[in-house]
Amino acid sequence: MEQFVAKLNANIINPLIVLLFAVAALYFAWGLFQFVANGSSDEAREKGKRHMLYGIIGIFIMVSAFALIRLVLNTAGVDLPDAVQP
Repeated sequence: MEQFVAKLNANIINPLIVLLFAVAALYFAWGLFQFVANGSSDEAREKGKRHMLYGIIGIFIMVSAFALIRLVLNTAGVDLPDAVQP
């Protein structure tokens, strides 16, 4: 069972978290682009600010999820190989 959980974490959960982390980073970058490109429009700048805020929140959630999963698995005694960390 321990090997199954370790393989599930390494092959499915970690890549999914990394993918969602990348999506959140791209969302932040898109918001930054909107904020900079639309310097004269207050409405567009506010939209860019919201996208940047949601991107930062998404990044925080993905890093927290990764850390929480690692904490739970280490507490349960599952031997985890060194994985790609976001």
